[in-house]
Amino acid sequence: MYIYFMIVNEDALKHWMINFYGYGSWKAPIWFVGLEEQGGDLPEDVAERINYFQGTSSIKELADIRELYSRIKFRAEGPRGARYNNNYDYRFGERGVLHGAWKNLIAFAHAFNSELQPDLFEYQQRTFLSPSLQREALLNLYPLPTPHNHAWYYAWLNMPGLPFLKTRDAYRQHFYESRITRLLRNLTTYTPSVVLMYGMDNVNALKQSVLQFFPNVKFTMEKGIARVIPAHHRTKVEGTTLIITTHVPALRHNRIETGFDWEQFGKRIRGTV
Repeated sequence: MYIYFMIVNEDALKHWMINFYGYGSWKAPIWFVGLEEQGGDLPEDVAERINYFQGTSSIKELADIRELYSRIKFRAEGPRGARYNNNYDYRFGERGVLHGAWKNLIAFAHAFNSELQPDLFEYQQRTFLSPSLQREALLNLYPLPTPHNHAWYYAWLNMPGLPFLKTRDAYRQHFYESRITRLLRNLTTYTPSVVLMYGMDNVNALKQSVLQFFPNVKFTMEKGIARVIPAHHRTKVEGTTLIITTHVPALRHNRIETGFDWEQFGKRIRGTV
């Protein structure tokens, strides 16, 4: 495994972890904040991401997702493997596939903005997370690409300068304070209309961080409605509605009972702002 991971460069990896926060624009009125960056199933995937990010000096914190995805080779086996050359083709090309989570984030954003729901795939292709259009930002609390199977491949990296990579917990503890501080500072700078933090497994820690940064805010908790509205915590921070939920905008293990109506969720938040 160690030899397999030798293609990951330590300097590029460090640059990514310190500087990469996601995609879109800080100036967007809607921020989506996930727990971690998607991907990372293969070391080649990690290497292509971090090498691109380090090699493009114009990038500062937020990358152009279409440009970055064009640099990541599509490596799925089977019929799909021959259908797409890279991740851009898979998500933004004419024969691309609608993302299971992005479609719900798009639905939430349009409902919150009181806009008609678009053709979801066309919006994903042309508009979603465009830095120039400045409609959304897709951010990460933690920077490293991490596969869905919860494996922690970075433990196999032999990088003495990054000892915290030996475990996921150590990695998270190392980055949590600096990452949440940066997100909250940028929130005060850009004042988006709404920030939706989803899939969070550390809700109490996040609430405490917000309260330390903004001592006068108060959180309320709204119970969920099965398959409609996810349970969530919310507050108002200097004109921004901040929402924190443990739920993700996609089905877990493709089970319908784990899903919610994110369009209705957007309407609910809009109606209570």
